[in-house]
This record gives sequence, structure tokens and C-alpha cells, in this order.
Amino acid sequence: MTQGAAASHYEAAGEEHEASGWAIGFILFAGVMMIMSGGFQLFSGLVALFEDEFYVSTRNYLFQFDATTWGWIHLIGGLLVMIAGFAVMAGQTWARVVGIILAVLSALANFTFIPYYPFWALIIIAVDVFVIWALAVHGRDVKAM
Repeated sequence: MTQGAAASHYEAAGEEHEASGWAIGFILFAGVMMIMSGGFQLFSGLVALFEDEFYVSTRNYLFQFDATTWGWIHLIGGLLVMIAGFAVMAGQTWARVVGIILAVLSALANFTFIPYYPFWALIIIAVDVFVIWALAVHGRDVKAM
């Protein structure tokens, strides 16, 4: 069933859905947070690439990458999250799914980054969890803007 057919099906059944201001606000906030989180990760990646000694890893950690590897991971991931954030704010349907996937990957990458910069990684994980929630719960309501 196509999206247009699904919308007419619901309207024909008398179940018109009116988006609330809160839902639209959550989606826009999630898009802005994706842009900010992506920018922060991009900046974190640049720091790791240009200043190898800035991040100090702990011993005996399962995921032991050097700072340059983390730099590239955060740089590419941050850029993708920023692009998806702009697409979410533009109301693109595909951006919700991509945004959720990228937020999950970002949270996982930052979980493995905890020994290098714990406070920063936990902040980004919290932002990613909010983005996942907002896109999953209120994702359809952004079309009503």
C-alpha cells in the first residue's frame, strides 16, 4: 500500500490525524539535536586526527583503536548524522529511518569510546537516545507542518 493510499484509507475511515504542536516541536528538536550531535562528533573526530595525544585510552579495554581511527569514525559518523538531521528538519520520510539507524550506530560508537572521553561519550549517547525516541514516536507528525 502506498503512502497516499494509506492516507486516504485513514481519512476514509474517519480517523484523521492532526499533529500536535508538541510532536512537531519534538521532531524539530530531534533534527536540531542531530545536527548538533553530528557537529560535536565531527569536531571530536578532527581533534583526534590533528592531536593524537588528546585522547588517552585505558588499559585492557576490548575496543582498542588508536586516536586516528577514532577520528575517522567520529568524522564520518558526525557528517552523516548532520546530513540526516537536516533531512529530518526538511520533513523527508527516509530521514526518519536513516536518523534512527544513525543514532543507534552513533550510540554504539560512543559506548565503545567511553574509555577515551567518558563524559562526552555519555552526553552524546543521551542525545542519541532522545533522537531515537522522538523520531520513532513522533516521526509522522512532521509532515503536518
